[in-house]
Parts: sequence; structure tokens; C-alpha cells
Amino acid sequence: MEVQESHIRRKLLKTGKSIVKGFLNLFLIVVFAILLVIVLRVFFFATFKIPTPSMEPTVLTGDQIFVNKMIPGPRLFTDWRFFYTGNWQMKRWKGIRSLKRGEVAVFNFPRSNNNWNKIEMDFNVHYVKRIMGVPGDTLRIVNGFYSVSNVSDTLGVYSSQLQLSGYPDSLLNKKVLNAFPDNKRYGWTIKSFGPLYIPHAGDKLKIDMNNFVLYGKQIEYETGKRLKVSNDSICLEGKLLSDYTFEQNYYFMAGDYVLNSKDSRYWGLLPEDHIIGKVSFIWKSKDPYTGKVRWNRILKKVK
Repeated sequence: MEVQESHIRRKLLKTGKSIVKGFLNLFLIVVFAILLVIVLRVFFFATFKIPTPSMEPTVLTGDQIFVNKMIPGPRLFTDWRFFYTGNWQMKRWKGIRSLKRGEVAVFNFPRSNNNWNKIEMDFNVHYVKRIMGVPGDTLRIVNGFYSVSNVSDTLGVYSSQLQLSGYPDSLLNKKVLNAFPDNKRYGWTIKSFGPLYIPHAGDKLKIDMNNFVLYGKQIEYETGKRLKVSNDSICLEGKLLSDYTFEQNYYFMAGDYVLNSKDSRYWGLLPEDHIIGKVSFIWKSKDPYTGKVRWNRILKKVK
């Protein structure tokens, strides 16, 4: 009888150990899977759902896009106190290559709480736009059509720009028509814009009153200091500023649906550290009005 009870105890103990081992293995698999997903999302890719029509017809409302972070390289935070300080400082790892003119990219909106007086990274707001100008370009908009010096290729969606070209200024309200830098020195509009030089990291520009209007926000963003104008002299926290060397690259971002897109035409140039990655393809799409899956858009390449 005692031998039988001992055998039963050993069997129960063995069964208990097997169950614990099974749970432990399952726990390790779950932890590994979570860590793998985190690593993939941080270093390799991200996905976003499109809520607005600003990139139509290329990307539609309801599309879910796959973003390749390896182009131009993943970003890692260098100040882990950002959760309570709001200091989104980060460093970009070397990517496969630089972003090219004409590619579509996702980025953090460069204004926080709709404060248009300075550049701030809004980590909770993501935009998707087309790169119309890269570092070193001089960009213009002539009667609604984009152009870059020494580039003959058509930029963006021609049909959308043609629509804007034929749209009477009188039918565009002042808020829509007026464009960056919204200053009497320029008077640019979304139909007549530029020329605007897009700085490359290492570019040294003379800082006069004209360039102060165009690049003042970028200088304040890079230095963390305030610019002030006194008797036509420009000072950076008390020190006279006659020229400035940019620390990073900048881009001109624009929506394909030019009549309905809040982009660089309104808020200016985008710092490279705001860019998350290049949009590669649409991995899922659902019509927001009918709820039906748009099968013809699944795995469609974005170009």
C-alpha cells in the first residue's frame, strides 16, 4: 500500500514538474515574441493607418501603410526622460541610403499644439507626405506646379497641380492661399512660391533679414536659443549672428492632393530628425465609409 502511494506521489510530482516546465517554456516564447516585435518595430519597420485624403490618389483614407525605417535609418532616444520632460532628443543610426526626391515618407509633425512660431517634434502626431525637395535643392511653385532648379522631371501628381493651377485665387480663402513664411517680405502663396533653398548639413548661409524670415525657426530649433532682431541686426541670445552653419539636413514635404494638404507650403522645412522612414507599400486597406476591404490595394507599392 505504501509502495503504491509512493509511486502515485512520484507520478504526481513528475506531472507537476512537466506542467511548470510547459508554462515556463510558453512564458519564454511569449517574452521572446514580444521582444522580437519590439526590436522589429524600433529598428526595421512601422505601420500607420491613413485618416485623411491629403495624399490622394497615391494613398487613400483607410489605407494602412508599411514604413521602412532602414531608409534612412532607425532613430533611438538619447534622453530616456522624455515621458515626463517632453524632450524628444534622439540619434539616427546609419541607414541603407538617404531619402530621395519624389519618395513618400512618414514623419513627426514639426509643430506642437498648433504652435507655428517654432519647430517642435510632436511625437504623437504622424504625417505622410511626398518629398518634393531634398537638401541642396532650390524649390519653386509656379502657378501651382512644383519645380526644382536643374531638375526636369515632373514632381508629384501632375493632375492635382493642374487642378490647382486652374483654380481662381478668388475662390481660395486667404488662409488656404497664403503660404510660408506668411511675411510681407515675400507674400508667397500655394500657387506662387519660392525660390526657397533647402539647407544641407554643413551649409553656411548668410543671415540677413530675408534669411532670418526663412530659416530663423530652424536655427532656433538646432541651437535651442532664441533669435531677436534689433535695428536690423540679428542676435542669437545677445550675440550678433551674421552667418550660420546648419547641423542637419532639411526637406520640403507636400501632399499629392495639393488643394487639401497641410504641408511645407504652410509650415516650412522639415528637419531630418523628424523623419521616421520611407513608405514602401500598402499592406491593408478598408473603405472608411462602407467598411469593405479594398483587395486591389493590398500589397500595392507606393511610388
